[in-house]
Amino acid sequence: MTGRDLALVGAPNARDLGGLVGAEGRRVRRGLLLRTPALGRLTDEDLPVLAKLTPACVVDLRDAAEAAVAPPDRLPGEPRVVHLPVHDAAHPVFTYVSAVLLGHDLSAYEELAQEGTPAAMRSIYRWFVTGESARAGYGAAVRLAAEAASLPLLYHCSAGKDRTGWLTAVLLHALGVDEATIRADYLANNALTESLREVLLAAMRRRSPELDVTVVRPVLEVRDEYLDAGYDEARRVYGSFGSYLRYGLGVDDELVTALRARLLE
Repeated sequence: MTGRDLALVGAPNARDLGGLVGAEGRRVRRGLLLRTPALGRLTDEDLPVLAKLTPACVVDLRDAAEAAVAPPDRLPGEPRVVHLPVHDAAHPVFTYVSAVLLGHDLSAYEELAQEGTPAAMRSIYRWFVTGESARAGYGAAVRLAAEAASLPLLYHCSAGKDRTGWLTAVLLHALGVDEATIRADYLANNALTESLREVLLAAMRRRSPELDVTVVRPVLEVRDEYLDAGYDEARRVYGSFGSYLRYGLGVDDELVTALRARLLE
């Protein structure tokens, strides 16, 4: 592993939050908070690398239906696995994005299609702030991060970029990491997954030759505008990101103190 990159071939955007500067100039402890995509595509060579990190708890942010159609996570040892689904299968934006990724006919989503997939992604990030399962899942994940028995904590969704990215922003804000650093970590996904993204697009074009890449690409990337949509919604609904943590997720001063005591050097 070099720097914070976990160097997992089957999870190219997996990284350690350790080393980032938090409150009072104290750095996040290395090897305790690990953000990854789903781990079903880890290679045999990846497993000993992950085993050295000894995750005690794995938080899976996927819905059961998502996990059922994906390769099972490959996990070394016997970590506790906690399912905290951040998903709403009935939400029209979620079903629209799924249809885009699957190459389905989008005629049933005429209004959303006209607005475009970047608008759909912004809507999802706003839902991260207000959605019932999002608030429950993110709040529970932060509480796990404050428990010694759950560390090292590894958390993931499917691609490890949106739901995982928002949870990372929540954790890092609670740890006092500045917003520019949080944004840089969030945007790092694009460079780390560039090759994989092009492979996915090529495979989708082979399956659906009429595929409009400009419609799909925004779903496979992270963008400033997506993160900003979540931030703006937190401020709109709660007044500030700190109030969102406190009143939206239940991350009060006592929990913040516990997080910083356990996770900062």
